[in-house]
Amino acid sequence: MSGSERKRELRRRRHRRKKVATLQRRVKSASVSEKQVIAGKLRRLTPGAEVIIEKFGLSEI
Repeated sequence: MSGSERKRELRRRRHRRKKVATLQRRVKSASVSEKQVIAGKLRRLTPGAEVIIEKFGLSEI
């Protein structure tokens, strides 16, 4: 019997949060081209990516 959908949803959310935190640390020392790559990864990672990109200051790239 598979686990409940809620548990899977929470696991996905926790993984996204951990991944976003890692990308946020990388943004601070990233070059312009690396910032573009990070913004692309954020867009693929989460549906609320544009809000996160604004918060990280990547929108002007």
